[in-house]
Order: sequence, then structure tokens, then C-alpha cells
Amino acid sequence: MWVSVVVVLQAGLLVSPTLGCYQCLMDVGASLRLCWGHMLTRYKIRNVDSCFETIDRVFNNNEKVIEAGRVGEGYNAQLKKLLEDQILPMVEEFDNKLNDDTVYEERLQRAADRFIAAASKLPRVSGCFPPCGFQAAGAVYNCITCQYDSCDFPLDCPVKTLNVMEFSGTRMWCDVPFPLPGNTEMIWRYASQVETQEVEQFEEVTAGMDRLYSIPSARRWHQGTYQCELYAAQRSIARLYFYLTVTPQLVVGHSELQEIFDLSVLPGGRMTPVPDGSPHFLLLRRLLPPPALLTTCLAAVLLLLFLSLG
Repeated sequence: MWVSVVVVLQAGLLVSPTLGCYQCLMDVGASLRLCWGHMLTRYKIRNVDSCFETIDRVFNNNEKVIEAGRVGEGYNAQLKKLLEDQILPMVEEFDNKLNDDTVYEERLQRAADRFIAAASKLPRVSGCFPPCGFQAAGAVYNCITCQYDSCDFPLDCPVKTLNVMEFSGTRMWCDVPFPLPGNTEMIWRYASQVETQEVEQFEEVTAGMDRLYSIPSARRWHQGTYQCELYAAQRSIARLYFYLTVTPQLVVGHSELQEIFDLSVLPGGRMTPVPDGSPHFLLLRRLLPPPALLTTCLAAVLLLLFLSLG
């Protein structure tokens, strides 16, 4: 008789679409002993199913119980101990004894309230930090599924664009806003001249513990996408991407000179007088050749012109 009832209860739990804190943490045999003496006051008959419906209402469908059970990773064992401390004394007291459903209702509700108060004091998690990365420290226990729910973020982070002038230095930091294990390592990879997140396009550059990748003097061939992969215990945590563009010095000088020309020319083709101490005047002096060289060049041009005219 006992075996058949246990089989029926276990089958009912398996076909149930969702579980709950009580079903996740309590043994079926203990629950059967608790409910064996459940009496319906109205009909004066024993009804085990009604007892389990009460447990389901008081524990499994109680939002406060579910929220109290959302503990950090590794604390589900303590969660189980807290619930057993409330239920097992009732099991020993009710075993092989008949009790009215009102007694069950009152005692189970008090047990649920005490469980909520105790479980709420267990460590919570720091939360999930978007937009990417496998964040083990952010996982929380889910009483509906009887397992830990990790942060639902992809491993690949969005590409971050970096612009640098040729011959200038730049730095890339392989860092994330959530805690990392102590044995975390990094692999830096590079995809030349393209902006991509396709793993097969990257070639490994360096590996180790250094989170900083530095380029002291950027050249055109440094342009491309840099990937930093964080991993621990042979498991990927996150992949960060940096797309580096290098602007040639010639283009920069031409752009600055064009800006000076645009600011200086007035309608009618006249030039605005530029103060000697202005930044534009200083830049123009830096870009133009010395006056002596200009005089020499002009004289040479005039001489060639006279010789060509005979």
C-alpha cells in the first residue's frame, strides 16, 4: 500500500508542468508521512491529495517563498536545511496520527512564514551586468525549476571602436563589470584590417594574465579588430572586441590645412588677416617652407622664364 502511494505521488510530480520550493527541497517519503493523517473536517475522511494541494498553495505557489529561495550559488543546501527544520518536526508529530485540515493549514502556514524569514537572510547575488559574459556569480536558485538560473547574456560583447592618429599610442583593457574567478586568464587575438566578430578570422597574438594590450606607435597595419577572451578552468567567460582605425598623418595635415584655408578665405577671394599668435598662424608657419627658401625658389622660376624667352 505504501509503495503504491509513493509511486503515484512520484508520477504526479513528474508530469507536473512546474515544481516549487517544497517539491525541490523536501523528500517525497517525508511528505507522505506528513500527509497520511490529513482529515477533511467537513466529511471526516482522510484525504492525502487535499494535503498536497494545501502544501502546493502554501509553499509552491507562494511568491514570497519563491523570492526567499532566490539565493546565491552554493546556498541551495542551506535552503534545504531551513525547510527541513520546519517540516520534519511536523512529520514526526503527525506520523500515523489523524489531524483535521484546519490544523494542517495553520501549521503549514506558520512553517512557510518562518521559512521565508530565515531564507531571506541567506546571501543574495550581486545581480547580472549587461550586456555580455557568463556571470557565474549572478546565478540565482529558482524554486520553479529546482536549478540555478545564470545571466542570460551572450559571451560576445559588442564591438568598441577606437580611433587613433598614426604614430600615436593606444591601449585596450580586457575588463568586465562583474567579478571574475581568481584563475582567470586572457587570450588576445587579431583580425587584420576588418571589423568582425567571426572567430575563424582571428589569429592568436598573446596569452596569459595581462589584461592590457598596448600599441606604443600605431601604424596602418595595426588597423583591424582585436579580441580578448577571458576564460577560467577551460571555460569561456566573455569575449571583448576592439575595432582600431588608424588615421594617416598625411590625411591629418591636409585636413588641418584645409580647415585653415576655409576659415581664412573671404568672399571675393580676399584673405583675412591672421594674428601672429593665433594657433592657425602657428600651424601655417609650421607647414610652409622658410621665407629664404621661398625667395630662392621664386628667383629660380623667374630666371628660367627669362632664359626660355631668349
